[in-house]
Amino acid sequence: MIGEVDVWSLSSYDEGIPHDVFTVLRNEAPVYRHADPLLPAGHWAITSHADVQFISRNPEIFSSHEKTCLLDEMTDDLIAQQQMMMINLDPPDHSRLRALVNRGFTPRMIGKLREQLEVTCEGILDRALAKAKATGSVEAVTEIASDLPLVVIADLMGVPQEDRHKLFDWSNRMVGSEDPDLGGGFDGAFEATLELYAYAHNLQAEKRACPADDIVTRFITKDEDGNELSDLEFDMFFLLLTVAGNETTRNAISGGIKAFIEHPDQWERLRADRSLAKTAADEIVRWVTPVMDFRRTAMKDVELGGVTIKAGDKVIIYYTSANRDESVFADPFTFDIGRDPNPHLGFGGGGPHFCLGRHLALLEIEIMFESLARRVERLDFAGAPQRMRSHFLNGLKELQISLQPA
Repeated sequence: MIGEVDVWSLSSYDEGIPHDVFTVLRNEAPVYRHADPLLPAGHWAITSHADVQFISRNPEIFSSHEKTCLLDEMTDDLIAQQQMMMINLDPPDHSRLRALVNRGFTPRMIGKLREQLEVTCEGILDRALAKAKATGSVEAVTEIASDLPLVVIADLMGVPQEDRHKLFDWSNRMVGSEDPDLGGGFDGAFEATLELYAYAHNLQAEKRACPADDIVTRFITKDEDGNELSDLEFDMFFLLLTVAGNETTRNAISGGIKAFIEHPDQWERLRADRSLAKTAADEIVRWVTPVMDFRRTAMKDVELGGVTIKAGDKVIIYYTSANRDESVFADPFTFDIGRDPNPHLGFGGGGPHFCLGRHLALLEIEIMFESLARRVERLDFAGAPQRMRSHFLNGLKELQISLQPA
């Protein structure tokens, strides 16, 4: 009989993901009534690959809109504000917005970025190797992992490159509110949100006045059916892209560096065959799972895993557990950069909220590690990795490493 387990409290993640607890839940209670400090009735912790997929693909049963996809409880006013964001919409409202913004994220559009990404990675590694040579080490989160997604987002959205570090600061303060080193609590996150909204609003006003060849102009220009993003919809999407496109890719790259240091055999494998960078990118996303979980709300009574979930119940889907599901992945606790097939849920479990920027994120990760494998012979820790304090994002806030050039 399963006893009391905890995959909710921040302290459970201080030393890393509580994979031992998730393994117990998957095997003994994949649909588990978990204690919740803000809800006397608790919430349902969903930990198996199949159940996470089922919930993701049935938004009419499990809503992102009702109480949003965010984990914590909020006031009605805050919920109403969050519900305007695409990630907190259900079809058909979500479908309309998704169709509009998808114009900027097709595989063809992303493929055009490859050469620019390669040049950007070269510049990042030039600076990182020079710093490591001069000082003996480099801080990989800020000096390797963070700049690539920032450069890409800025370029896509027509943001001046000198402003990209503002995006980094706002994003950190918003998602790192529970970490005293990154945010200033709720007030700091709220202030960062307002600053980002104001920036987005000014940006779109500039693009309306002077259209350019960028995604912002495409979003605020009518398509063949006369549809466009409203001012509010654009501001909300800009916030979502800044956080989702920055935090997740950054955490995947820094987490991937950490994984390669801990698995030197896989680093040698990649150096020997850099064509593995493509499958390595997917394995890094599975291994790290930058977004560990999201919330859904049951809209009607439903049976899942032999358990009845009631209408109105809070449901948390744990991608980080699904990506170690032994029934889906051979040797799930082995970091294998050649893993294929790799049906991980690091970009969501399918359905309407499957990650819009999946192709872009994988391309960024692939090119970064192909470049690293070509230019760096050996990676080592130069200090203990420092984790972000969060039960939502699996991120590092500091990763001091040494680099031995190839």
